[in-house]
Amino acid sequence: MHTICRIRVQSWWTLPFLLAGILAATSTSQTAPQTQPTSSLDAETMDQTWQHASSKYDSQRAALLKEVRSATTQGPYRADWQSLQKYEVPDWYKDAKFGIFIHWGVYSVPAFGSEWYPRNMYRPDTEEYKHHLATYGRQSKFGYKDFIPMFHAEHYDPAAWARLFKEAGAKYVVPVFEHHDGFTMYDSDLSDWTAAKMGPRRDLWGDLAKSIRAEGLRLGASSHRVEHNFFLDGGRKIDSDVNDPQYAAFYGPAHTWLESKKTLLTDWTYVSDAYLDDWLARDAEIVKKYQPDLFYFDWWIGQPRVRRHLTDFAAFYYNTAAGRSSVPVINYKIDAMAEHSAVLDIERGQLNDIRPLYWQTDTSISNKSWGYIEHDSFKSSQTIVQQLVDIISKNGNLLVNIGPRSDGTIPDEIQSVLREVGAWLKVNGEAIYGTRPWKIYGEGPTKIIEGAFHDTDVQAFTDHDFRFTTKNGQLYAFELAWPSSGEAIIHSLTATQLDGQKISAVTLLGLSSPVTFESRPDGLHLRVPTQPSGNKFTYCYKIAFQQARP
Repeated sequence: MHTICRIRVQSWWTLPFLLAGILAATSTSQTAPQTQPTSSLDAETMDQTWQHASSKYDSQRAALLKEVRSATTQGPYRADWQSLQKYEVPDWYKDAKFGIFIHWGVYSVPAFGSEWYPRNMYRPDTEEYKHHLATYGRQSKFGYKDFIPMFHAEHYDPAAWARLFKEAGAKYVVPVFEHHDGFTMYDSDLSDWTAAKMGPRRDLWGDLAKSIRAEGLRLGASSHRVEHNFFLDGGRKIDSDVNDPQYAAFYGPAHTWLESKKTLLTDWTYVSDAYLDDWLARDAEIVKKYQPDLFYFDWWIGQPRVRRHLTDFAAFYYNTAAGRSSVPVINYKIDAMAEHSAVLDIERGQLNDIRPLYWQTDTSISNKSWGYIEHDSFKSSQTIVQQLVDIISKNGNLLVNIGPRSDGTIPDEIQSVLREVGAWLKVNGEAIYGTRPWKIYGEGPTKIIEGAFHDTDVQAFTDHDFRFTTKNGQLYAFELAWPSSGEAIIHSLTATQLDGQKISAVTLLGLSSPVTFESRPDGLHLRVPTQPSGNKFTYCYKIAFQQARP
């Protein structure tokens, strides 16, 4: 009874549920599964059940939080937005341009719908729910946890993965360390529900981190833990294992998601201080153990209750890196963080002009899901290359996602796209890496639909579409389709736009012979071969200027 006394009970009727949770956590072998709906319970009761189930790691969590709060007062940053807005994006990130995102986890076992399978399998209005019933049976008998023993990763070869990413031309790699499902893909000291202790029984991302760095690439880490607060709420409304207190440490509080269709500022979902402390400690643990150069967050860090803990994390992360003479990157979405304090990420979308503040697009080679599913469709290497060129011309980076199978293999379609992108970058990389935007991003009739989730709403580019970058006094002009007429005209390159600079030479990257050119009042005219001579997707002209006389 001493344990019960430590828990605040709001009313007499909650006591049986809490007692059941305590007994389940201490003697699960003697407790029958509890699967009846619990959505009628108040939020605090739900949270207390999760807190008790997670109390095994209270001391480790407290020690990490003490370190975090200490670090927020030791270094160039404090845990407030005014201080965090002093942050400046590092050159290593601006130079890198191209990264690989990885969504891999237990959700790759059912391989159906999307990486949101664990949420949707408990929601009767979804295809995942129907598929689950037909394939695995009722959620009270076979829940999401039961996929974990089926997650073997038996063919996982982190060294081969890292070689592939390097061959693709990526400069940084960002694995999802924990997705919304609550299963950690790394060796966490704050949970039993980890790949190191269950399923593969291996520190999957720890092994990949070593291989990535061995190839000279930078490591990022993505945490989607904060969304776990509500992710499994559908399981509380039906007969399912989410209602069983003995699995509360895995399934989380599973609070009702009071989703706002307008803005996160009107999201009123219940989030306890205990959950936010756990979220902060888990992210701090990743930083301490793996020292990632980049930390990627999904959208819900902008929820009002989360933001105070978010400033703690940002100050801790930036100050810890500063102690190693390093400058890392935080990616955020929508308006979750103050401008200047981190790098904005636009999910599956682009911008239609240069953004003065540095930014990033994350998109996936697969069109239907971020994680692996059967019968997915995939973007072409041409699409990825053209997205990359458009984004960097507007002061951004491109983070391209892959979804490996549960056995650790990367689908051939994805490998083929990555290798073709890498082959293109070997020819044209000098116009990508280390470049900065020119005074205008480009020209042409094809317009980008601005904003998130428009990655498949694309029009075919024409030979009148150009994008520009610059580096070391050189101008690079990408033509997004080949001019079959044998002439390319860049109308932006007039004497006025060039501020009196005289063009001395034009070369087509990938060809040894120079391109014949003529500057006219309507722009730069280029005589080009009728065929692109092995280069493809997008074609880059390197434009050199006469040096001014002293």
